[in-house]
Amino acid sequence: MSEQELAETPINVVNVYPLSPSFVNRFASHYSVENPSRSNPALDAQIANYEYVIGQGDILNITIWDHPELTIPAGSYRSAQEAGHWVHADGTIFYPYIGFVKVAGKTVTEVRTDISTRLAQYIESPQVDVNIAGFRSQKAYVTGEIRQPGYQPLTNVPLTFLDAINQAGGLTTDADWRNVTLTRNGTAETLSLHDLMQNGDLTENRLLQQGDIIHVPRNDAQKVFVLGEVQKPSLLKIDRSGMTLTEALSGVGGINELAANATGVFVFRSAQRDKEHEEYLAQVRDEALTKEQKQQLEAERQELAKQGKQPRPEKIVANVYQLDISDAAALVTGTEFELEPYDVVYVTAAPIEQYNRVVRQLLPTISALNDFSEFANRINNW
Repeated sequence: MSEQELAETPINVVNVYPLSPSFVNRFASHYSVENPSRSNPALDAQIANYEYVIGQGDILNITIWDHPELTIPAGSYRSAQEAGHWVHADGTIFYPYIGFVKVAGKTVTEVRTDISTRLAQYIESPQVDVNIAGFRSQKAYVTGEIRQPGYQPLTNVPLTFLDAINQAGGLTTDADWRNVTLTRNGTAETLSLHDLMQNGDLTENRLLQQGDIIHVPRNDAQKVFVLGEVQKPSLLKIDRSGMTLTEALSGVGGINELAANATGVFVFRSAQRDKEHEEYLAQVRDEALTKEQKQQLEAERQELAKQGKQPRPEKIVANVYQLDISDAAALVTGTEFELEPYDVVYVTAAPIEQYNRVVRQLLPTISALNDFSEFANRINNW
């Protein structure tokens, strides 16, 4: 490798952050600012202005007041749907005197006005009432990890994304709350029920339209790996309420007290999956530098600048969070640290002085693999 190529090759960096109470509190507060509860004025306006549009297959009830001969009676043995006017494939219904009336694509108000205008040729000041007895033309579909998958009819009551999930019985225990897809006209959008329901982010809600498809995937990707000196090394699934570091350790029966190093509880997280926190973490790294270290770095930059060179770029491949549970109070700190999908929790038996050896063995895997399942296997075999 030439000197020029070496200068342009990024240095792989693994950053380590001790999980102190102050760090975790600031980390959590920073995250909560990024994910506040939010209103959805656009959705509110859509709901306020919503009117059902009649379609093929709907059934209309039409009443002409003071003219019972023009109203099909329901009778004691006929339901409102059986006695109504069915919208044919061409979008029309037949009504006495005025013949075929185009109703598909119109609202109830528009149909009422049309029928009133045309009946006025035969009846003086007709009083017309139109309502929908059967909503059959429009549906939204709910599939995947849902208790009652199927379709939800669209009616004169606006149906939202959240309404459809609830009316379908809610999600199963294997549902992925964070990556629900809404497909409309062939275009898929990912929505987070977690943000909607846990954080009150109403911008994740949508007003449903004809043909919309909601798909709730399995939470196979919502998992963490707990390995090393624990009682039962396992893969744990993150449920809708999330999972903290302490919960993960508890879920595998705790650490192996005879073999584990209590100062060596690590959480390995891909930098790709930690991008949303990078600004805050950069601030933490900067604050951790002493005045002398900052002066030394600046001197090195200036020296390189005199030589017409730039510092080698750095590529952060992973962030490592370290919890020292030799102090029992640290377990409380662990209850405040939220794990993310594909985090690897590793409890080492090695003395803390050998931590660099741990990182050296893990770094090639973190750099080269996006598949964290293989990442977990590499750690397990360390």
